[in-house]
Amino acid sequence: MKILANKKIILGVTGGIAAYKSAILTRQLIELGVNVRVVMTESAQAFITPLTFQALSGNPVSLDLLDESAEAAMGHIELAKWADLILIAPASANFIARLANGLADDLLTTLCIATQAPIAVAPAMNQQMWAARPTQRNLNLIREDKRIILGPATGQQACGDVGLGRMLEPEQICQLLPQIFAPQILRNKHLVITAGPTREPLDPVRYISNHSSGKMGYALAQAALAYGAQVTLVSGPCDLPCPQGAKRIMVESAEQMLAACQQNITGDNIFIACAAVADYQYSQPAQQKIKKQQAELTLTFTRNPDILATIAKQKERPFCVGFAAETQHVESYARGKLNSKNLDMIVANDVSDPTIGFNSNQNAVTLLWHDGQQSFSAADKLDLSYELLTIINQHYEKKHSIKNS
Repeated sequence: MKILANKKIILGVTGGIAAYKSAILTRQLIELGVNVRVVMTESAQAFITPLTFQALSGNPVSLDLLDESAEAAMGHIELAKWADLILIAPASANFIARLANGLADDLLTTLCIATQAPIAVAPAMNQQMWAARPTQRNLNLIREDKRIILGPATGQQACGDVGLGRMLEPEQICQLLPQIFAPQILRNKHLVITAGPTREPLDPVRYISNHSSGKMGYALAQAALAYGAQVTLVSGPCDLPCPQGAKRIMVESAEQMLAACQQNITGDNIFIACAAVADYQYSQPAQQKIKKQQAELTLTFTRNPDILATIAKQKERPFCVGFAAETQHVESYARGKLNSKNLDMIVANDVSDPTIGFNSNQNAVTLLWHDGQQSFSAADKLDLSYELLTIINQHYEKKHSIKNS
């Protein structure tokens, strides 16, 4: 994830069983190219050792405010200036209370007072502690101070309770961090993005579909959220987690996907049709399982609605961006669709290459518009999404400035 590469993050670890997740989070941040310095509270050391974080981060772990060797050079002030972000994960109810009231009685709280960097907290506590009025009052105070609150999640807790209060999973936190650093070029814009395959039923147990994993569409949704957009993700069947902050609508068939898009799109939206929609549906899906009674089986199919072309024909049409997944003559076929469907832009990608096609974590595409194009070499789908959305937004802004002039 290029947007986090070379960022300097102080990871604050407070006392709680979720501290074990902080070790995983450290490793994942390092893998994303982040320079991580870990600061632990005294209570955190009862759950996990500083040596673990030193080994994972490659940096010494800071523990005490009054460390003679560090404070000879005002170490806590230098550390506060060093950081691009202070991330406290887990953030206990006690730490949140101290942060809300401006205490500076240990190294971590002192850093939070002394820094100009943004501060994000990932709460982790029992569901009753989370719901308690003092905790909610403290959360409101840190929101007023422009602190960023990541989570919490709901689910089974270490004490056996079920409810809000679980720390977000490390990968979820990593998904949200780009929103802190990314330019908010899509703020106040609504993107409707389709993703994944569709399934067209043959009988109650069978369907026709394709190999789409949904990874490209979900990456676009995640990048759009980081850029500040409101995102509606209309997804066919896939196993990917919903990007934090997106409104996800799960569908099965092409007709269901079209209906969901029409219900959520207005003329001011950006519509990105990334889903691999089945072109045909079985004319008469069987009410019961089709039995194996003959050597050959002939089925009759009818055309599915063309979701992108239908949306592009609306009187109050959104800014329409299509995807053309092709196995040959990729750019030629894509430009034909750009013109025939009356699109603003289209992304052409070669799905015959297994290294960048369906189910791959990478893609290489060409973005085309009516008087130009730009090619992108193979890259992680999330990094590619940031680049695509930057150019899509530029053309969207240009079109709207002409329209409103």
